[in-house]
Amino acid sequence: MSKDSAVAPAATRRGPIVSSEHLSHSAQELSEFEFGMIISGHAFNRWMVRCMTAAGYPELGVLDVLVLHSVNHRERAKRQADICLVLNVEDTHTVTYALKKLGKLGLVAGEKQGKETLFRTTDKGRTACERYAEIREDCLVESLSSLGIGREDMHQMAGLLRAMSGLYDQAARSAASL
Repeated sequence: MSKDSAVAPAATRRGPIVSSEHLSHSAQELSEFEFGMIISGHAFNRWMVRCMTAAGYPELGVLDVLVLHSVNHRERAKRQADICLVLNVEDTHTVTYALKKLGKLGLVAGEKQGKETLFRTTDKGRTACERYAEIREDCLVESLSSLGIGREDMHQMAGLLRAMSGLYDQAARSAASL
């Protein structure tokens, strides 16, 4: 094998880390960002389920956990439409299913107000969220502080992710009109 045809060792390779190189012709940085979102999204989903399992609810999936925390947020009753809006969920039937599941477990309760149902966490639901928060502090927050990422850095990253979600939503609308 000649020197020219040898594969460069991993330590000397350059370029972004992407999952789909064929998408990276003019925007490798975007592909790198997308790969970061893919793997962090899956890791975050795994985390939520494992944390809720440790809190005593192994039957809850990712959307169930998100809906429970959304309903518990600020201790105010929520309409299903508002939960969907906040979580950016288009398929309302998935949130309907999650609310029914959480209701059967006694974690949320619905209350009719006119034509709408408002959802609140029950005492059991609030306790589950509190236990999740305790586990989150022990397992995640302390580890995060060891990375040296400051609060302002985290705030800026969160803003960037929200802005990028808007770009992806707009691109999805554009693609749907093609």
